Amino acid sequence: MKNLGIFLFSLFFLLLSSVFSQEFEYRRIENNAFEIGEKLKYKVYYESLITGKVNAGIATLEVKKTKRKFDNREAFHIVGIGKSNAAFDMFFKVRDRYESYVDKDGLFPHLFIRRTKEGGYVKNDDVYFDHIYHTAQSTTATKNITAYMQDIVSATYYARTLSADTLEEGDNISVNFFLDDSAYISVIQFAGRQNVETDLGVFRCLTFKPMVVTGEVFSNPYPMTLWITDDKNKLPVLGKSAVIIGSVKMELIKFSGLRNPVEAQLD
Repeated sequence: MKNLGIFLFSLFFLLLSSVFSQEFEYRRIENNAFEIGEKLKYKVYYESLITGKVNAGIATLEVKKTKRKFDNREAFHIVGIGKSNAAFDMFFKVRDRYESYVDKDGLFPHLFIRRTKEGGYVKNDDVYFDHIYHTAQSTTATKNITAYMQDIVSATYYARTLSADTLEEGDNISVNFFLDDSAYISVIQFAGRQNVETDLGVFRCLTFKPMVVTGEVFSNPYPMTLWITDDKNKLPVLGKSAVIIGSVKMELIKFSGLRNPVEAQLD
């Protein structure tokens, strides 16, 4: 009887060890929207009836190659940089750099790096995502997250892989993301299809309105509008955010290294 108890006890731990030693099976997402080498450049400007159009700065997004691996998995290294121009620096100096190491097959983040300098505000953070145990570890805390939670950079690229074929005006898409030690559920409302004119030409676009928290800056929960090319690339060509007086816009002015032809460009 004593030997039977030892046998059953040993068998229990053997089975438990076997379960936890099995390789975790990550998700796979089909990506036909972007690839390594893609570079996007935007002009950022403020516009109102009083000031007209005021050039504020430049923002860039680039998908880079990296030798760095996470859990022996390959990743995209996506870098976003925002910089105010010299004239605007006198009013509000911006030097932002965001980096995300995004799993190539599953399009979820492994590491998010933030270096923010906006006026007198400075924020530096490194966030490591563990998608097996559903945690995010920043420089200041470890938090529980939902499965495959995004950071603010990886969320944009993950969203570009989603199909819009069955979307109807008024439909909502939910994207979970982690920022400043907090988990958020962002509701993005599909606002239909429009042709949008920019300095690069006219594009056939999908229109989305991301929901934001209302407060001192935003009184409307949907003050932002994003126009994304209605083709395989799903390029963000224009973003507009209404503020208390006027609006801030971000407009695509240059692109290269795209995965697909820009079929949505009408002229």
